[in-house]
This record gives sequence, C-alpha cells and structure tokens, in this order.
Amino acid sequence: MSKIKIVVSGGSGRFGNELKKNTQDNFLFPTKKQLNILNLNSITNYLKKKKPKYFIHLAGLSRPMILHEKNISKSITLNILGTANVVLACEKLNIKLIYFSTSYVYPGTKGNYKETDSLLPINNYAWSKLGAESAVQMYKNSLILRVSMTEKPFVHKGAYANMKTNFIFHDDFIKIFKKIINKKGIINIGGKTSSVYKFVKKTNKKVKKIYIKNNDFPKMPKNSSMNLKKLRKIIGSL
Repeated sequence: MSKIKIVVSGGSGRFGNELKKNTQDNFLFPTKKQLNILNLNSITNYLKKKKPKYFIHLAGLSRPMILHEKNISKSITLNILGTANVVLACEKLNIKLIYFSTSYVYPGTKGNYKETDSLLPINNYAWSKLGAESAVQMYKNSLILRVSMTEKPFVHKGAYANMKTNFIFHDDFIKIFKKIINKKGIINIGGKTSSVYKFVKKTNKKVKKIYIKNNDFPKMPKNSSMNLKKLRKIIGSL
C-alpha cells in the first residue's frame, strides 16, 4: 500500500488530521484551493495530475448538527453536490472511491442494523449523508463505510446514557481501515455496542450523563447500533 497513491479530501478535518499522523507520503492531502469538491474541473485536474489509485472522500459538513437543519443549502451543497462531483471525477478517471458515511442513515430505533437493512434518517445531517451515498452507489468501483467513530479524548463534557451506538476511536478505526481499503460495496464499521456514556466513561471518568429527549432539535437516534458480522468476516475479531 505504501507505493500506491491515495488522495484524501477533507484532510484538515478531525479524522483527516488523525489519518495524516498514521500514514506515509503516498497519501496526498490537497487543500481546498488545490481540490475544491464544489468544482468538478478542480477535482478532475488535480486527479489527472496526481494519478491516484484511490480517492478517500472525507470533505463535507458534519458538526454542528443544528447547521444541517438551519442551513439546508450549505448541507446539500457540501455533502450531496460535493460528493456527486467527486463521483463524477472518479468515474471519469476510473479511480476507486471510498466514501465515509454514518450509522445515522439507519432508522435508529431497534439497532443491530445490517448493511442490507432499510434506511430512514432521523435528521438532516443523516439525510445529507444518505443523499451522498446515492451518488456513490451508482459507481461500482466504490466502497461506502457506514462509520461510528469519535475523537480521543472525547470532546464533550456530557455523553448520552440512553443512546446505543458502536463508537470506536479514530486511531483504532485506522487499523481496521487499512485492512478493508481493497473492498467494494458497503461495510458497517465500529466497535462493540454500548451506550455513548459507557464507551466514553472507560477513558474519561469525569464525563457526565446526559439524555436524549423527545423534543430535542435536531432529533437524535436512540439506537443506531450496527451489525458488524460482515466486518468481522473480513478482519477477524474486533
């Protein structure tokens, strides 16, 4: 993998910065000026010049989640239209595309969701990720990762005690990622199912319990935990 060129969009983001620390010089992290996902020519020209085998698409809008509710134009433009441009460029140049989606695309009610289960986002952030997924799904030389991960240390003072998920820390995810980069299709990625609070408590004893409420805005899924059998089959035990 060290000789293969890999371009990463969104390299200045939280996970992008972690990826930089754990990769070699075959990973290229263009700036927004060098590769603008809102400009198809910008993407295509950069990729023609660098000739990568893989494109890892991290760029987009994530936090704060309220922004996806209050400014749908920004959410749609960055997450859906930007990703569609990336797909078009990769398809034109036959570059393998790896797209980072989220466990939030599932309904978030019963948990243990398989990759083949029905999708029904609960908030606009998740809809924007699913909208992007739609474009990526049309391009068969692609891999969609529905990921549940967070920073280490956890950046918030409180963690949900009534939200079940499969959180994994960024640095632990990178170890998994290197084993699945050659796969195609959709893979759920995460760790063992637990409440967010229990997960965070292991490394932060001071974290406070908070709770999802029915009138929260934006709405948050109470159980977006995923079935990880497909991942385990590929990499072994988690």
